[in-house]
Amino acid sequence: MAKFELKLPKMGESVAEATITTWIKEVGETIEMDDAVLEIATDKVDSEVPSEVEGVLIEKLFEVDDVVKVGETIAIIETVGEGVVSSEPEESKEKVAESTPAAVETIETQIAAVTETTASAMNDYSGGTKFYSPLVKNIAAAEGVSITELERISGTGKDGRVTKNDILQFVEERTNGGTTRSSISSELKKEETVPVNVVPTQKIETPKAIPVASGEDEIIEMTRMGKLISHHMVASVQTSAHVQSFIEADVTNIWNWRKKVKGDFMKKEGENLTFTPIFMEAVAKAIRDFPMINISVAGDTIIKKKNINLGMAAALADGNLIVPVIKNADQLNLVGMTKAVNDLANRARNNALKPDDVQDGTYTVTNVGTFGSIMGTPIINQPQVAILALGAIRKVPAVIETPDGDFIGIRYKMFLSHSYDHRVVNGALGGQFVQRVKEYLEEFDVRREF
Repeated sequence: MAKFELKLPKMGESVAEATITTWIKEVGETIEMDDAVLEIATDKVDSEVPSEVEGVLIEKLFEVDDVVKVGETIAIIETVGEGVVSSEPEESKEKVAESTPAAVETIETQIAAVTETTASAMNDYSGGTKFYSPLVKNIAAAEGVSITELERISGTGKDGRVTKNDILQFVEERTNGGTTRSSISSELKKEETVPVNVVPTQKIETPKAIPVASGEDEIIEMTRMGKLISHHMVASVQTSAHVQSFIEADVTNIWNWRKKVKGDFMKKEGENLTFTPIFMEAVAKAIRDFPMINISVAGDTIIKKKNINLGMAAALADGNLIVPVIKNADQLNLVGMTKAVNDLANRARNNALKPDDVQDGTYTVTNVGTFGSIMGTPIINQPQVAILALGAIRKVPAVIETPDGDFIGIRYKMFLSHSYDHRVVNGALGGQFVQRVKEYLEEFDVRREF
């Protein structure tokens, strides 16, 4: 019998680790090639890890809620054969064997330095009453979180374990609230030096309202994605100064053109032509005209993005939203945009998105009109600085101007709601941008091909 090491596969350039959410196979179960062994989650996407061999699962090296780094062995599968089979390619093994003594010494020195740093961090938190994973301890050490503070964190992991998200949320809340390690330490020292005959003045704080559930109420636990979205939205409101601009666009030409060509489009391209790719095309053009909408903020500096990567908010079956990204959207024609939109929407509904599919967005569009809303005030998708909400298309009476005079007619109209970060996007830029989107929509060429 041979033993195969199942490793956490690489899931994208920007993904370095994942959390185990479910073990699909248990120890002792037979596994076929390409069978899903476990489910993992990054910060936004859930994925399955398939087996590369046939055999029997004989050992699980991590438990549910553990954080695993890319390339780490997560399970051992026993196969027919002899020895230990690694999932690493032979090429990489040959490169290691060919390393020079000097290179090996350098690597050993680096490993020793990392090991010493990690060991130091582990020792600093060895006196706690709870178990903390190495990742949590490292984050705590890097962020200056004391063992006393760490002990106060309510863990959401198994058996109340403090997870990576718990420690990161604590650090974020502490930073936003202005509480630092030094201030806590100084307060503790002050309490220790208060004379016995002096009664310290107590600060009276207004207690937060705590919801109370009666016997007839249903208690529903938030999903993992629900918690992530909640934290992401609160952090965005606390980070950006949100302001909105609204404008109404006449999309009668687009409505009539799509109705005329959608049948031929399906026959020729094999894709359903919706309004979304048409709107995305107009947004990408407007961003090219106003590149300072396509930025992010890092402290007191602005990062102007080279690529135009449009995020499109998609509703999932459980009611949550996810934002897959159309990369280099300004370089796509309408056919390419339609295929990209349909592909990402379908894979989002089927929970088949890859981590890279939701990374590196520079501007987001959300279609609130899907649910019948005529407008909305969406929250910015950090670290972006703006987001556009598309309202429902309505058939309304409107004044139509002609060389022969004005008259009342029936037109198809929609509201565009533009939310932007007033720290870096002023009202002129925010308003001009959404006005340019309106112009592209209203000037749509009804004589164009696909």
